[in-house]
Amino acid sequence: MRRDTIRTLLLAPWIDGKVASLYLTHELINAPVKFMDQLSATLSALADPTRRAILARLAEGEATVKELAAPFPISLPAISRHLKVLERAGLIARGHEAQWRPCRLEAAPLKQVAEWTERYRVFWEGSLDRLGDYLTELQTKGGSDGRH
Repeated sequence: MRRDTIRTLLLAPWIDGKVASLYLTHELINAPVKFMDQLSATLSALADPTRRAILARLAEGEATVKELAAPFPISLPAISRHLKVLERAGLIARGHEAQWRPCRLEAAPLKQVAEWTERYRVFWEGSLDRLGDYLTELQTKGGSDGRH
């Protein structure tokens, strides 16, 4: 939303505060996200199983849109929309060769996701270790009183 629109809404004497507040809330919720950090864009793109499958195919090498669309029961325009999401997230790049535009994987954003998730490894490994200790304790107690 443009700043002058916000200023007009907030300063206009004929618009009460409740109406302006509702309008601004509506705009904030429904307006498309224009600026997204790289990690969020990558995770958002990876949220769709079709896009993950496309990336898996591109990990094997470059492919055209038709080649990428072949295993999916969806239209070429739908595949193109998925490719645009992946391209905006920086996960793929499209080349220019004669009449076709091969797609290729760009792995840098995936490295950023891996680095981000690595920070949580200590937490989940600790949780699994505690679960293992607890299960061992339960088995030991269960074995001593005759239960299996």
